[in-house]
Amino acid sequence: MTPGQIKVKRTESILKELIPEALSQLSDARLREVDVIDVKCSKGRSDAKIYLDPHSYTPQEQAAFVRMLEKARPIIEEYCLRDQGWFRSPSLTFVFDDTLKRSQNIEALFAKIAKEKKDES
Repeated sequence: MTPGQIKVKRTESILKELIPEALSQLSDARLREVDVIDVKCSKGRSDAKIYLDPHSYTPQEQAAFVRMLEKARPIIEEYCLRDQGWFRSPSLTFVFDDTLKRSQNIEALFAKIAKEKKDES
């Protein structure tokens, strides 16, 4: 790993701990329920994408959570700045992680293909 990659990983790790802490400080109880799954920073660490656990939220609820988090984004960024003493906080973007759902769909397709091949034999 290069020193730049190490810095990015370190920032991702720090943000993965700080963002749930910042969410717990917010007055809206609904936002305290949201779980952070992963954080991915850009190469220059100026942007960070925060992946959230979709639980059993509907797409409408997910969109509402993203809107609320976008409104709370400056507060969360300020919390990260104060806690770490950074000069500048990465610009945060919140998205719900749907990779588990996509992988389940792919596995279902593979199972269907395997069943069709078995039926042909």
